Amino acid sequence: MKRIIPLLALALFFSCQNTAQSKKEQDAVMQADPIEVPIKNRKARAYFASGCFWCVEAIYESVKGVDESISGYSGGHTKNPTYGSSNTGRTGHAEAVEIIYDPKVVSFETLVDVYFASQNVTQVNGQGNDRGPQYRSIIFYQNEEQKQIILKKKTALAKKLDAKIAAEVYPFQKFWVAEDYHQDYEKLHPNNSYIRAVSIPRLNSFKAKFPKEFLKEETH
Repeated sequence: MKRIIPLLALALFFSCQNTAQSKKEQDAVMQADPIEVPIKNRKARAYFASGCFWCVEAIYESVKGVDESISGYSGGHTKNPTYGSSNTGRTGHAEAVEIIYDPKVVSFETLVDVYFASQNVTQVNGQGNDRGPQYRSIIFYQNEEQKQIILKKKTALAKKLDAKIAAEVYPFQKFWVAEDYHQDYEKLHPNNSYIRAVSIPRLNSFKAKFPKEFLKEETH
């Protein structure tokens, strides 16, 4: 028994050290200068986290001007996150999407409107039954102009709803592309039980209330 107590104390000591170190690393991510992704082939990129990336990917691909939505991970302090590691909640990363869009067709401001219109904006650490820090809501900004757009809309929405908006606002650092089997998941697996019960209803709910002029006529 005398040996067990010191061992438990030692384990607790290192656990606290690891937690403190993780918090320090995560704070550094949140306080870092944003990295701006240059326009390439006349296409810009934006990054959002809003629960399961299968759902968010399909939502953004229903918007005019969006060429592609890629599932991945962002917002954390570890390198090379995977689906398994992010699900532990210890990497700091959230399931996120990279939106490749034509800024002449759809603005960053409209993409932020899509973000807020397609989720439960007051739910902390998740969307629906998908819960945990890996499912938390984050909007990433790449410059001061984007940051002010986000903050202005978040403040206005909080006032309108008289509620606290859960979305965190992070400086963009890096996007890690998710495993191949996550890409276009809703499109490739329309009969999957989760897709039918969660992804498609969430997409249809968004499309029903968002202005039609911003939506593609034919979407998957």
